[in-house]
Amino acid sequence: MFDYLIVGAGFAGSTLAERLASQAGKKVILVDKRLHIGGNAYDHYDDSGVLIHRYGPHIFHTNSKVVFDYLSRFTKWRAYQHRVLANVDGQLVPIPINLDTINQLYGLNLTSMEVEKFFESVAEQKEQIRTSEDVVVSKVGRELYEKFFRGYTRKQWGLDPSELDASVTARVPTRTNRDARYFTDCYQAMPLHGFTRLFENMLSHENIQILLNTDYREVQDYIPYKEMIYTGPVDEYFDLKPMISRSIRWLQ
Repeated sequence: MFDYLIVGAGFAGSTLAERLASQAGKKVILVDKRLHIGGNAYDHYDDSGVLIHRYGPHIFHTNSKVVFDYLSRFTKWRAYQHRVLANVDGQLVPIPINLDTINQLYGLNLTSMEVEKFFESVAEQKEQIRTSEDVVVSKVGRELYEKFFRGYTRKQWGLDPSELDASVTARVPTRTNRDARYFTDCYQAMPLHGFTRLFENMLSHENIQILLNTDYREVQDYIPYKEMIYTGPVDEYFDLKPMISRSIRWLQ
């Protein structure tokens, strides 16, 4: 008899399994319909010996010392800070947009205070911020929106920013300093041997059993358990029409 049937072997499910097994002494069976643990953070070595992220790059960053210390039990780290350059008008400029972005793009020599006034001069006034387009043009104006955000967002989401909720682009900062890091969290790193190894170490406990390539609905009536914890897509759990989201099909 298992105390818990946990559905989904990504970060949420694996962390719950590890905590329940190691701290509460509970017996857990962890079920995932994929062939591997790790969820979308799964990585593996290709035929050339290169560690690749099957579902797109995942970069670990957090401001929580508790979270970082917890995961450090299962992996050593490789220091890494993500920096991105965008190809705009034939130039490679930092994104998120910062002081250097504006100076390089327009051939200016503004200070931090001056670039703040620059943003104010080009920003469009919006009575209400409803869409992702509203968020961007109200901060940096129409021209920078077209150069940096519209095309990328349409490719990423398959929708025009005017059709997306404001929350989608609200998380992308605009900076008046020269900080070119994509993230500003206190802790930024990559697992030294990859995310999959981290998950393997996390789930290496005598109270945890793992069942892969299995839809929980096909086995839940045959596995003896007391409680179930579901960490998968909410729409799938309730058999709803798929929620609006965007993914990318990765081809090797």
